[in-house]
Amino acid sequence: MNLRMFVNGRRVKKWQFVQLFATCFILSLMFFWEPIDNHIVSHVKSYSYRYLINNYDFVNDTLSLKPGSDGARYPYLINHEEKCQAQDVLLLLFVKTAPENYNRRSAIRKTWGNERYIQTQLNANIKTLFVLGTPNPLKGEELQRKLIWEDQMYNDIIQQDFVDSFYNLTLKLLLQFSWANIFCPRAKFLMTADDDIFIHMPNLIEYLQSLEQIGVQDFWIGRVHRGAPPIRDKSSKYYVSYEMYQWPAYPDYTAGAAYVISSDVATKVYSASQTLNTSLYIDDVFMGLCANKMGIVPQYHVFFSGEGKTPYHPCIYEKMMTSHGHVQDLQDLWKDATDPKVKTISKGFFGQIYCRLIKIALLCKLSYVDTYPCRAAFV
Repeated sequence: MNLRMFVNGRRVKKWQFVQLFATCFILSLMFFWEPIDNHIVSHVKSYSYRYLINNYDFVNDTLSLKPGSDGARYPYLINHEEKCQAQDVLLLLFVKTAPENYNRRSAIRKTWGNERYIQTQLNANIKTLFVLGTPNPLKGEELQRKLIWEDQMYNDIIQQDFVDSFYNLTLKLLLQFSWANIFCPRAKFLMTADDDIFIHMPNLIEYLQSLEQIGVQDFWIGRVHRGAPPIRDKSSKYYVSYEMYQWPAYPDYTAGAAYVISSDVATKVYSASQTLNTSLYIDDVFMGLCANKMGIVPQYHVFFSGEGKTPYHPCIYEKMMTSHGHVQDLQDLWKDATDPKVKTISKGFFGQIYCRLIKIALLCKLSYVDTYPCRAAFV
């Protein structure tokens, strides 16, 4: 017995030594290796921080606004306060779009954003809203007049008076959560998506309806980034200076292309967004900061795509949720992916084997493809 205790004690000391060495290593990376902050070093620093320390309390404290210092408020130029009135809404769907992207909005209205289709075919009440700022001043007033005409036709645009640009994406995020909190607080789920995303609405609605029945809370799913480092390369559009964010890793967050949260998370994130400095213009990271401050952890869903398009195949369509990078092919993909025959392809023993092999061949490749991970082939 004494010998066993001695051996266990040696193991504990060895593990403590490894832990101490790892901690010293990350601290040296943080404070002494700044001049050689290249791609590899930044990822070593960020993953070390994420998996050894993983505490962002002081980050949130540093980014918190001083009491009484209200963030900027932008007036609505187009709004629909009545959109959710006197209705039970399963999903409040915000589509982030640019003023000039009329064709994309038109395609979405005919496919996955079509409220009437989802009501009649899927027996679910959703509300779709296109979220945007004002056109670039160089494009003049004509584009704004076109937006007003478009909204009079479809009644699905909300717009605030800030310039619609990449560096104002966080303002667009705040617009969504503010609007949801004020005008649609009873929606069961909130989703935000880019206008080049494909969403398999039949699969998503079926999934959300099952979650609604069990009253899920603290729910946040999407393509999760864990231990992502800030980009310090000034040539990147995602460049973040040390003055803006000085720490080696972001809190966990979901890619801004598409994610879903429950109503209680929407309320908590809105509350946190009122207390944090909004100068960080990467909206999905800012969402992660807000959620982290409220103790919300994102869940990785294997059928939420990364940057790449998912493979075109009925065995993929059967469980897909989102796919990224669809503009010209959106309506064709909608027709193929929502064909009733898709749900029958994997029925029976041989159908399951067939689809398993197809998904392994399409998803489990030696070269990295940013779509669904290999493990999605086995779900």
